[in-house]
Amino acid sequence: MRRLLDIEFHKFRHSKSSKVLTIIYLVIVVLLMLAGLIRININNFSGGLSDLGIFNFPIVWHISTYFTSYLKIFIAIVIVSLTASEYSNRTLKQNLIDGLSKKELILSKVYLSGLLALAVTIIVFIAALILGIIYSDYNEIQIIFSELYFFPVFFLSHFVLFCFCLFAGILVKRSAFALGFLGVWWIVEGILNLIARWFDWKYDLNSLEWFSHILPFNAISNLIKNPAGRIDIIESTVNQVDDNLLDLSYNVDWQDVVSVSIWCFLFIYWSYAILKRRDL
Repeated sequence: MRRLLDIEFHKFRHSKSSKVLTIIYLVIVVLLMLAGLIRININNFSGGLSDLGIFNFPIVWHISTYFTSYLKIFIAIVIVSLTASEYSNRTLKQNLIDGLSKKELILSKVYLSGLLALAVTIIVFIAALILGIIYSDYNEIQIIFSELYFFPVFFLSHFVLFCFCLFAGILVKRSAFALGFLGVWWIVEGILNLIARWFDWKYDLNSLEWFSHILPFNAISNLIKNPAGRIDIIESTVNQVDDNLLDLSYNVDWQDVVSVSIWCFLFIYWSYAILKRRDL
């Protein structure tokens, strides 16, 4: 495993685009840590973002993982770029000549994806912890370390997306086309969601709920639900609305965890199957 990771990190260190995108990701995370200094005026409320309670433990775990999950596109592009460039640079063929098997080639990419997902998770955890220590009104140990389950789910959402990018890069073999393939897949899912919504309205079905747990992008986005209702100024408004009209469940659904886990396995398996049959 270490040998395979050394090979991948050697490629990573010599990829200018990968380093630039990673630095952009880190800079944005650091800037988010300064969000507590931002002053806002909403509905007769005037103060800093920290005054909204968004950095209180344990809500900060939920909010930080949800909003930073949108940044994973930067690291996803890194995975696509590194994978697709293997063909143009002929490093895949060279690795095979040097003695690596096709299985080891795929495993090296999977290990790198897992390590990057873990690194991102640790970075966001540290950033959220610092924000909570500085701004949280609650500093009891029991409260601080509650709801940490958002981070394993955060890791899983990144890992499965990176495996999807690995599959796209191997399937299409060109970075731009691979990203286009992911974009088309996302659009197709959006169209299917609209069609399912129409069928639900027309025939009183529940197909959209089914699609939301089955399709990969849907399931990934559902792992961590929007925490807006937990922000103090929004929660006070929500509490005035009939609870029956709102879905205020923020728990992780086991269907989504199972779904993305299956997709993760399929993306890795398909990547290996394509590479195994392809003449490099």
